[in-house]
Amino acid sequence: MPPSDSPLRGIALKCASVTVFTLMAALIKATAESAAIPPGQQVFFRSFFALPVILVWLLWRSELRIGLGTANPMGHLYRGLVGTTAMALNFWALSILPLPEVTAIGFAAPLLVVILAGMFLGENVRAFRLGMVGLGLAGVLIVLSPQIRAGTGGDPLRMLGATVALGGAGAAALAQIFVRQLVQVERTSAIVFWFSITSTGLSLLTLPFGWVLPGGYVLMQLVLTGLLGGLGQILLTSAYRHADASVVAPFDYVAMILAVAIGWWVFAEVPGAAVIGGSALVILAGILIIWREHALGLERRRQRKATPPA
Repeated sequence: MPPSDSPLRGIALKCASVTVFTLMAALIKATAESAAIPPGQQVFFRSFFALPVILVWLLWRSELRIGLGTANPMGHLYRGLVGTTAMALNFWALSILPLPEVTAIGFAAPLLVVILAGMFLGENVRAFRLGMVGLGLAGVLIVLSPQIRAGTGGDPLRMLGATVALGGAGAAALAQIFVRQLVQVERTSAIVFWFSITSTGLSLLTLPFGWVLPGGYVLMQLVLTGLLGGLGQILLTSAYRHADASVVAPFDYVAMILAVAIGWWVFAEVPGAAVIGGSALVILAGILIIWREHALGLERRRQRKATPPA
């Protein structure tokens, strides 16, 4: 259980991790636009060059020997297959759509987790959560509406980008279900490490399908995506060590602010009213779900304290 007596540190670490991951996404988009780097190749650099950062972190924490052991190798494989698919689809979407739109569509993932957890993990999904999921998915549809109109109006590429981004969100949600199962028996360090190993190996399977030889500057950008990815994962893990999940989770949505700023400043992308309005609905739904679960958690703890021992 993470300590709950340093929430400001947890929030700061979470915001740092969101910033790092958003910068990584911007670099992925830049390499796709400037050098047509395919998603499979991007996944390789993102995964392979995250490994040194993760290993150094484990050495620093003296957890290298115990941190990499696993009791569920097949669970890591399944998580790796789904997680790598999510990463590749998200990277592909970034090559087609503006950064803020891909970020907004990606917010569908935690909403879909609610549904999948009820289906596959037997979690009790109450009416309030289902209502908020419906609200959030309505926001996603609003974000998608310009791409749907573009697709029916003669620009199938934008429709493809929206479909790919939504598929990536769905795969990311399914990956979270596998992670929820793995954390019951595995250390966080093992989950992070073996995902990087699995995604590196899977990405190499795309080598015959058109990898390109990058120039020095693009190569540096690709390596940096891996270093940032590893750093972001460490910051994220550390955030949950210092504060409860209900405290730091809402700060995921800082990514939208950063995506809009980077998209405007670097890629000259100005989000439309549909993206802003739809994102606001998705963010509202996500925050209300987190607030509700936090309130229920407090109530359960009060009930346990009030129950006399048998």
